[in-house]
Amino acid sequence: MKIVMTLLCSWFLFACQAQEKSYAIDFPADSKEKAAEIIANNQINSVLGHYEKSIAAVSAAFIDTPYHANTLKGSAHTPEILVANLSQVDCFTLLDYTVALSGANTIGTFINNLVRVRYINSQVGYLNRRHFFTDWAYRQPQNARDVTREISPDAIRVSKRLNLNPQGGEYIVGLGIITRDIDYIPSVSINQQVLDNLRTGDYIGIYSPLEGLDVSHTGIIIRKDGKIWFRNASSLRANMKVMDALFTEYIASRPGILVLRGGQ
Repeated sequence: MKIVMTLLCSWFLFACQAQEKSYAIDFPADSKEKAAEIIANNQINSVLGHYEKSIAAVSAAFIDTPYHANTLKGSAHTPEILVANLSQVDCFTLLDYTVALSGANTIGTFINNLVRVRYINSQVGYLNRRHFFTDWAYRQPQNARDVTREISPDAIRVSKRLNLNPQGGEYIVGLGIITRDIDYIPSVSINQQVLDNLRTGDYIGIYSPLEGLDVSHTGIIIRKDGKIWFRNASSLRANMKVMDALFTEYIASRPGILVLRGGQ
């Protein structure tokens, strides 16, 4: 508790400094408390600095957290607000918060990490969000590197025009069309070699066949109990929460995966 209170106090100091920034912060009280507890547990359990252990421990703290889409605030017409809502997550914000918290030792560093993780060039703004999963690997600062082709020799490369919607317009108005080569491993090619190459903390994108999208869903690989799990914020009506699913069962009915790896 003493560590948690110290971390919460550091938040107030950070908040005073944040007033000089050009963006607003939405960080509810219950989310501040949860962030402080996660950071304290990371320190107590000495997993801070051990990438795979830290990602596993931090993401585990979100198990059963309700799924909620569109918690971020900002648009092409309204100012972006830096949202840190740890009580409701979607598949992308779960990854944002996990990575930002795994490398944090204070509330202030968590907020700074979140800016770096969520925004291109650490510039808070709607059009600077990493709207696409592969932005984590191909926009600066990098959150991870794309290891899809290293994971499997059967990876397929597809040239995509990200942000192009089926009607010919833009999903994210004002962002423009992004031409990018996307590597993915078809589900039928996910064999034992691929499974052996997956590590705890790998970020998985479920490949989307749509022209303007790279993935339709994201999650984190967790190896435990001799099995490989897909930790994700599920939007399925029967779930609507963060949960673990057996990876091989989950991916069997999906078109394929992209694999990004952090901590290097």
